[in-house]
Formats: sequence, C-alpha cells, structure tokens
Amino acid sequence: MAPMQLARVDRPGPQLEEVRSLFAEYWSSFGFTPCFQGFDAELATLPGAYAPPRGALLLAPGRGCVALRPVDASTAEMKRLYVRPAARGSGAGRALAQAAVSQARELGFSRVVLDTIAERMEEAVALYRSMGFREIPPYSATPTAGALCLELPLR
Repeated sequence: MAPMQLARVDRPGPQLEEVRSLFAEYWSSFGFTPCFQGFDAELATLPGAYAPPRGALLLAPGRGCVALRPVDASTAEMKRLYVRPAARGSGAGRALAQAAVSQARELGFSRVVLDTIAERMEEAVALYRSMGFREIPPYSATPTAGALCLELPLR
C-alpha cells in the first residue's frame, strides 16, 4: 500500500462520498439495518454532527475513516472508526484514532469518549486501551446491548 495520508473532509465531493461509503461498509459489517439508531439519516446528512467547527470527518483514502462530534462543551465523541479489511494491520486504525484525538485536542475538548461493541471489536478495544482510554459508565443512552464506554482525558 502507498504511504498513508489523512484528509479532513468537510464539504461535498468525492472524499465525502468515500466517507459515506465507508460508513455504510462499517454499518453493514455488523449486520444492522440502515434505520437502526437513525443511521440512514446520518448518512444522508453527512457531515451533519461531524461538521466544523466542533466536529470532524477524517479519511485515510482507500483505507478507512473516523468521525468526531461534540457531546458537550468539553467532551468530544469518537465515532465510526472503520478500516477496510484489506488495510487492517497497516496502522491505519491507530493513525485515524490518533488523528481524531489530536483533532479533539486542537478543538479545545478536555476528553474524548466512545462506545464500542466489545465482543465484536476486540482489536478496536485493544487499540483504545493502548492509547490510554479507560472504561467509564455510559455517558449517554446506549441502546446497543454489550456496548463498552471508554474515555480518554486530554488534559
């Protein structure tokens, strides 16, 4: 694979369509229907909650993506970290997650939270823990059974 470059995506165009496609791949990899948790509406309105100035969509072209959105004035939520199967093991997931954390720091957030399905995403949980994320109680209504909530203080 070519050297990895990350792009911040905040306007319509081919990169936003690639993010939309990656989000759909992410969702279908779980076998969820598009209407689950309003995912169809999220796809239709991208960048939506991930738009600047307090959100971000980050793309590693051909490899994967991650999103960041505000929860409140001091908390950002990392969402939709997804790496295509062919790019797994290349460091793309770590690069995307680290870029999202850096972006949250640059935007002035004091912590990053996320939720993940621990039993389906062991590699992701290991990545988050290696970055310093720690388990916390649910920070919002989490309708997905088996969700694990994690936090990384930035200050």
